Amino acid sequence: MSAWRHGPRNAITDVPGIRVGHYTDRRAATGCTVILCAGAHAAAVDARGGAPGTRETDVLGLANLVRTCHAVVFAGGSAFGLAAADGVMRWCAEHDIGVATTKRKVPIVSAAVLYDLALGDPHAFPGPQEGYLAAVRARRGAVAEGSVGAGTGATVAKLLGPERALKGGVGTASLVGPRGFVVGALAVTNAVGAVFDPATGECVAGPRGEAPGEFLSVPAALERRTAAMDALLQQPGAAPAVPAPPEPAGTLENTTLICVATSARLEPHELQRLAVHAHDGFARCVVPAHTRGDGDIAFALSMGETPAAPDDLLLLGALAAAAVETAVLRSVQLARGLKGVPAAADWRPGAAG
Repeated sequence: MSAWRHGPRNAITDVPGIRVGHYTDRRAATGCTVILCAGAHAAAVDARGGAPGTRETDVLGLANLVRTCHAVVFAGGSAFGLAAADGVMRWCAEHDIGVATTKRKVPIVSAAVLYDLALGDPHAFPGPQEGYLAAVRARRGAVAEGSVGAGTGATVAKLLGPERALKGGVGTASLVGPRGFVVGALAVTNAVGAVFDPATGECVAGPRGEAPGEFLSVPAALERRTAAMDALLQQPGAAPAVPAPPEPAGTLENTTLICVATSARLEPHELQRLAVHAHDGFARCVVPAHTRGDGDIAFALSMGETPAAPDDLLLLGALAAAAVETAVLRSVQLARGLKGVPAAADWRPGAAG
């Protein structure tokens, strides 16, 4: 086989037991995405960005008791959007989903958020009702991609601020490996960095240049950014003798949210390594990644259908990284312009194809 084989839908829902639903508010430029995984054998999380916004992630730690979840919620609205998980918890409770206790089942709903308040209505965010609606809409079939759900207000390529940004969004992919292992990924890309196709090295979405269709290179963008910061300090090329000014808008307001799921039955410590591999795929596409202003995070879910040997983790890690690459690329390629921010396909037709 000369290339990876995609699943029938090329979506995370190709992993048995996974369902995905969105709530989208294009007027306010925000939304949320729910990944239902009620039958998960285990779950893990790996946060590598410097500014994560999360809920129910400690419960997935290797030293802790539960180490699984019943849903993963990705939401816009920054920390306000964590409220969407309350609605998903309500939906799970209505369907008798949760960890058994002496009195009732308690759903474990892990969540992570991205900052989209600068694009649309800064007072709008997905709350419990929007999270509930996304859970109601969750299906096993095809997954809507682009500027939907948690990706509605997502933007990328913000090294020089939002005025040169392009639209981000939601993307998904799946791969099928030997012995029928399936690995799927869903990514919501809201990165400060530029987006590249690792197979070709081509820039898919970079800071917009002066001429239509032009992308500024990452070195050029960082040189301009450094010069702008020096000018603010009025000390070009020198270490600041006065307190540094705030970073430009956009460089501290980012996050890429990733979820990978597999049909393989993995234990929590093995699944933790799969979450690390998910970040490999992300970092191959986005430059720079994992900055102090990004809340980059990856969840990993084992749906436990296919037995796996210890050595299979090498294969599964490679599949996870490759699936994330495709999901990140599709999140930008399928995005639509919104609130004056063009999509990469609009700015440079053919570059995001």
